[in-house]
Order: sequence, then structure tokens, then C-alpha cells
Amino acid sequence: MLEVANLSADYGSFRALFEVSLEVEAGETVAVIGPNGAGKTTLMRVISGLLPPHSGTLAFEGRSLVGLEAHRVVEAGIAHVPENRRLFPRLSVEENLRMGAYLPAARARFTERRGWVYSLFPRLEERRNQLAGTLSGGEQQMCAIARALMSEPRLLLLDEPSAGLAPLVVQQVFDLVRRIREEGFTVLIVEQNVQQVLELVDRAYLLEAGRIALSGSAGELKASDTVRRSYLGL
Repeated sequence: MLEVANLSADYGSFRALFEVSLEVEAGETVAVIGPNGAGKTTLMRVISGLLPPHSGTLAFEGRSLVGLEAHRVVEAGIAHVPENRRLFPRLSVEENLRMGAYLPAARARFTERRGWVYSLFPRLEERRNQLAGTLSGGEQQMCAIARALMSEPRLLLLDEPSAGLAPLVVQQVFDLVRRIREEGFTVLIVEQNVQQVLELVDRAYLLEAGRIALSGSAGELKASDTVRRSYLGL
């Protein structure tokens, strides 16, 4: 479904990604793990069209994404839940959902899609008229994911969904991601909470200093001495 090959990306004169290659098959949940500053968010920004690649190829369902504007990437079927959620804080929950359904096809099915999203996130329906900026951290993450789902994506990008949340709320967020996976969505998730995310995904890539250092099934990465020592504290 998603194929990234030899992808490099820069911020000005700073090289953030070095010939990164990965793939995500339809129906999979795949993680990219690694330390702060490894290039995980940069990778997500390149995939979603927010940052142009320096070199390499990027294709979704056989169609090149290189040079495609961000809103065209959404039209192609990819929705990005960015780090720190980036909601519209002075808009209500429902208005944020409406912003997620801005594509013509999604606008036509707004009522149906909204009902489905509220069935996934009943708490959001209870707070549908509440300003998004007044929600708790966990509720804001729910709203950000729900907003992305309103565009009916075939691939969902989740960038650090547990960042800045209390441990109990982190577990709730991972439970939400698990439910989305069970709904049949294909998910690429960037996450620093390595132990929890490896319990959730099918496969994972370890990104260090802008390069893929290790890849394999979730079980293989959990058993890796590098991951156990550096990320699991074992």
C-alpha cells in the first residue's frame, strides 16, 4: 500500500533522513520507533506532503506522492494526526470534525461519518458543542484522531499519540488505536512509548539518527538486544 524507498529529507542544510526505506501493507499496523530527534516526525511530514523529500521515492497504492501538495495527499487517502494534535482550539468538537470532512466526497457523507465516529468515541458526542481547546489531553487526542477519520482515509498516520499524556490516559489512547485497527484501518504510527506500541503493531522499524537501524515483526524487535537495552530498560 505505502512504499518508501531510499528517502532523504532536509531542513535547510540539515539532513534529517538518510535513504530511509519502509513499506506498509493494507490492513497492517506498523510502528516507527526511536529516540527524540531520530527523524520520525520528519518522515511523517514527508509522507503527508508537508515537507518535500530531497531524494528517493514515495508511493501510495502505486501512485507517486512526490511533489503532491498536502491536501492532494489527503484526497489520495492518507490522513495525518500530527504531533501535539493541532486542533482548532476555538472551534467546537463538531466543528473540528467538519474541518476533517472538507473533501467533497467526505462532505457529502458528513452526517453518516459523524455518527460512525461518535460510535467509536462516545465521549466526543457528549462534548460535541464544547470548545476543543477546553478538552482534556486524552479527549483532545480522541478529537484529533476522529477529525482525521472524517476524511475516510485508507491509511492513517499517527505521530506520537501518547505524547504528554498521563499514564492512565496513554493506555486509553492505545486502546483507541487498537479499536481503529480492529475496524480494518491501515495504520502507520510513530511512537516513543516502545513497550506499549510493540504490543499493538504487526511490524516495526527502528529509526536512529535519520536511518533505519532495525526492522522486523513486533516480536523480533521486542527480542532484539538493542531494543531491549536501549528502549525497554531490560
